Amino acid sequence: MAASTAHVMRRVVLGALREHWRDTVWLAVWSAVEALPALVFGLAVAGAVDAFRSGMAEVATGLSWLGVLLAAAAAGAAGSWLAYLRLAAVVEPLRDSLVRQAVRAALAESVAVPQAVDDGVVSKITHQAEIVRDSFAGLITTVRTSALTAASALAGLVLLAPPIATLVAGPLLASLVLFAWLVRPFAARQRRYVVTEQALAAAAGAAARNLRDVTACGAQGQVGAGIVAAVRAQERAGRALARMTACRSLVLAVGTWLPVLLILASAPWLMRHGIQAGQVFGALAYVVGVLQASLNTLVRGVGGAGVRMAVTIERLLAPTGTQPPTTAQTPMTTKPASTPGPAAQPASTAAGAAPPGTAPPPGAWHGPPPAAGALRLCGVTFAYGPHAQPVIADLDLAIPAGDHLAVVGPSGIGKSTLAGLVAGLLRPSRGQVLLGGTEVGRLSPADRSRLIVLLPQEAYVFSGTLAENLTYLNPATSTADLDRALAAVGAARLAHRLGGYGADLDPLSLSAGERQLIALARAYLALPEVTVLDEATCHLDSPAQALSELAFAQRPGTLIVIAHRVTSALRARRILVLDGLQAQVGDHDSLLSRSPLYADLIGHWDAAAQPADRELSPCSERAVTLRGRVH
Repeated sequence: MAASTAHVMRRVVLGALREHWRDTVWLAVWSAVEALPALVFGLAVAGAVDAFRSGMAEVATGLSWLGVLLAAAAAGAAGSWLAYLRLAAVVEPLRDSLVRQAVRAALAESVAVPQAVDDGVVSKITHQAEIVRDSFAGLITTVRTSALTAASALAGLVLLAPPIATLVAGPLLASLVLFAWLVRPFAARQRRYVVTEQALAAAAGAAARNLRDVTACGAQGQVGAGIVAAVRAQERAGRALARMTACRSLVLAVGTWLPVLLILASAPWLMRHGIQAGQVFGALAYVVGVLQASLNTLVRGVGGAGVRMAVTIERLLAPTGTQPPTTAQTPMTTKPASTPGPAAQPASTAAGAAPPGTAPPPGAWHGPPPAAGALRLCGVTFAYGPHAQPVIADLDLAIPAGDHLAVVGPSGIGKSTLAGLVAGLLRPSRGQVLLGGTEVGRLSPADRSRLIVLLPQEAYVFSGTLAENLTYLNPATSTADLDRALAAVGAARLAHRLGGYGADLDPLSLSAGERQLIALARAYLALPEVTVLDEATCHLDSPAQALSELAFAQRPGTLIVIAHRVTSALRARRILVLDGLQAQVGDHDSLLSRSPLYADLIGHWDAAAQPADRELSPCSERAVTLRGRVH
């Protein structure tokens, strides 16, 4: 347990006890009453045993001792009930205080750093606050029960037989010292186990949420390796915790079983020196019936509830940027294992001293041409479920090599589904998607990511340098190619502001448009046969969008654009219109005359925006009714 975490935990616990000091005092009083049976237990057993051994004349005395024990048990039960009432009065306000602190911290952080809003604040004010409340209650219960019960048992031993109390006190003190020495490494291992468990859940959940982006970028190997590393880290943490748990059993052996052996071995000598058999039985009752349970509760309670409370408080009160590190991070912030940058990067550029090149004209291509492949969809049908209505039904479409196709239609009509089918992220229910005569679904992940690049609306940017992000799909890229790509898609100024190719990126500090520019430059450098822009420019303004689309159109290869502005359709050589019933392909003029939906769509575009920015985009959050569908 880190020193800072222990300090925060002490502050939280002592603060809660001081704030409600009257309830704390009454909690201690009723806890002492609750421990009364532990004080009386051994004395009653000793008195009853000696009385019953004396014959029938002392039976009443023996029964009287048992009556005293019964009365003490009844008083202890009443004290336990009253103690729990006071415990609730101390514990419940702590939850409210933690919720207020978490909300204040989240609000302050969101004002100071808007890009780093704590998305887990809801979990903090619900689940994590409840964990702390329950753990705090368990910790208080454990400490008060163990301490008062053990103290009562030792006091009873002193009253019963001081020589036996000496035999018990030594091993008990040694076990407490051993426990105090083990508690820090034990807490560290249990904390490590909790953290690795959370890291594994976070890595698996993030991979599932970002599966489309991960597959589109060919990052399955890196993400899978991160999850495997998280599994192995948790396995190591579990083994270390198991070994420490075995050491914890040593505390119980020293504190309880060793005194039993000492009492039994010393019994003949004790009885020769005036100790009665009842006193020996009473001492064993104290050790086995009271001290053993008390020490076991202390060891398990502090090692369980205490560590769980410390870890949760650390996560609950810490802002997003100061959360303790985990062994596996989400794919959106994980640096790929091996993404070499430009082979000959100038020192001035790497340091950000000069902006990346600006000489080449926008859209000019100076690199080697990729092998351009033709796409063909043959009777493709796709539905999200065996009994669902098909999103795309019996679609036949030929896309020649080097074509520039824009896909338009109302929201939800299947444009993104078509993009996923072309990229091989979705498998058609019927039919085939062929690239150069090879079924896309049969390509290996490496070949598919090399031949087809899909840019979704939410751009994939990872923690690492700008060069590593740009060259991720093409590590052999030169600095000159980097300069040309940034100039072509309009990202040169952004690269200069970030500090050049060697600048470290924080995805959370970038705007959605900046992330899209970086992803566009990465795809431009990848040299795929097919590039699919699925709303990949929706966070850019019209001039920036036009610049990037023209860059891809002038570069060798096939370009498919899911259009969200009318200008995207007007720039394309051909347009595919999806209306849920049929698909029509043609140029702008021919579709205006034979596609009522396209004419209607163009009319809404023209009416909804100025000519310079005629837009109907999911990113803009506008709603326009098109043929009974809401966009």
